[in-house]
Amino acid sequence: MITPRFTCSQTSESVIISVYCPSVRAADVEINVDETLVSLHVNPYFLRLNFSHALLEDDESAAKYDPSSGYLTITLTKEVKGQEFKDLDLLTQLLAPRKTNAEPTIEVLASTNNEEEVLASGINKLSLEQDEILQGMRIALAVETSDLYQALAAENDWQLPQQLPPETPLLETSVQKFYGFLNTHHGYFKHVNHTENEVNELSDGAEILPPSERRQRRIQHENDKWDEEYYMADYADDEYIQELLKWKHPHITAREEVKYTEEENLVMLRLPRKEYLATPLETHYLYLTLATLLFSYAYESRTNLHDPTPESAWTICSLTPAFSALDPPSPELPYGTTTASDPETFSSEELAATFVASYRRSLSFPLYRSFALAEECRRDVSQILLQGKRSVIRCLLEIKHILDHHEVYYIYSKVWVDDFCSWTQASASDGKLNQLGEVLEKIKVEKTTVGWDLEELEAATRDAISREPDSDDE
Repeated sequence: MITPRFTCSQTSESVIISVYCPSVRAADVEINVDETLVSLHVNPYFLRLNFSHALLEDDESAAKYDPSSGYLTITLTKEVKGQEFKDLDLLTQLLAPRKTNAEPTIEVLASTNNEEEVLASGINKLSLEQDEILQGMRIALAVETSDLYQALAAENDWQLPQQLPPETPLLETSVQKFYGFLNTHHGYFKHVNHTENEVNELSDGAEILPPSERRQRRIQHENDKWDEEYYMADYADDEYIQELLKWKHPHITAREEVKYTEEENLVMLRLPRKEYLATPLETHYLYLTLATLLFSYAYESRTNLHDPTPESAWTICSLTPAFSALDPPSPELPYGTTTASDPETFSSEELAATFVASYRRSLSFPLYRSFALAEECRRDVSQILLQGKRSVIRCLLEIKHILDHHEVYYIYSKVWVDDFCSWTQASASDGKLNQLGEVLEKIKVEKTTVGWDLEELEAATRDAISREPDSDDE
């Protein structure tokens, strides 16, 4: 079945669904409404939408097909007149399956032991009185046995040495390691040595290296790429960087509500439709990874004035630890020395430790290497998050567009960005995004935490500038 293109809008009393299904017979259209679930079937198209509130298929509802345009317009009545249906333009969220509160069930298999079966069948046939007697005998026997063991222990005064067993690593039967969104991907880097992937810092070890080794290689690569003379030169001659600092991102300065274009709607329709079963702790670190990804986007947008270039894909991938080294913030190996004590909140210390990696990469790899520029990008991320998930989704779609049109770096869209676009629509909370943005706006990333003596280098640069003679003195 084909998922057709569609859009949704609303009035005070109805929800209007416009579906593009050309060359079909109107008589073959089947529409079913089950409270919040609306399904449409007309060969070869199938569409199932899950709305936030209940709809009715009554006398005021209608469906009209226009053969000339190929659009089927479905009008359904709201169960509660005047109720607002939010996020009707988040198509992936509408396509998500209806959430249920059903608990997982456990199937008990029949025993293969004939004696156990006979015993169980005999117990089941006991009367209520007999069952109570049997239960009392079991309790008495257990008490008597416990008293016997205690008496023997007191008589012999057993004092056996006790100690906690040493922690042993989990037994792994395969060298294959997983990575990407919620560690659900593998196999994308098997032949990475035969491609022109310049941002991959793990070589062919991307498929087998554990997270701890990935992080070590990332830090070592950042140290190897660090160039103090490059940093001092940009610090001394920062005229163009000062112009970049004054630039304002159009998504931040916009005052009207985000409305997606038809092209963006088509991209959202092609996103993977999954139900992400993340734990609260995993969800917490997904938000942190999203913030680091938006930092790379903010740097690329600011340095190119929101006009992507052929180098934009390289810049985004190089500045994102989850891409270049497959090293996102994670519950198993958090950045810095801080961990999430409460998955429902974000601490300043945790965010500052998380963004150290982004700062280090912005000072090691791209064209403009400035701590002030990194600070401004962090503020951009904060403002984007404060605008809610509509703005975040638009930024993610722009990242996806840049990566999808690159012949090598499109793989990072497959293992990270596609899932982030779907997850943000269906599962991300505006409240959590705003909370993250508020904390991120107030944090302070100390230069000493970067680890490259930035303050000493800046002081030496200022001292050298003050001692330079001018042309008249010469």
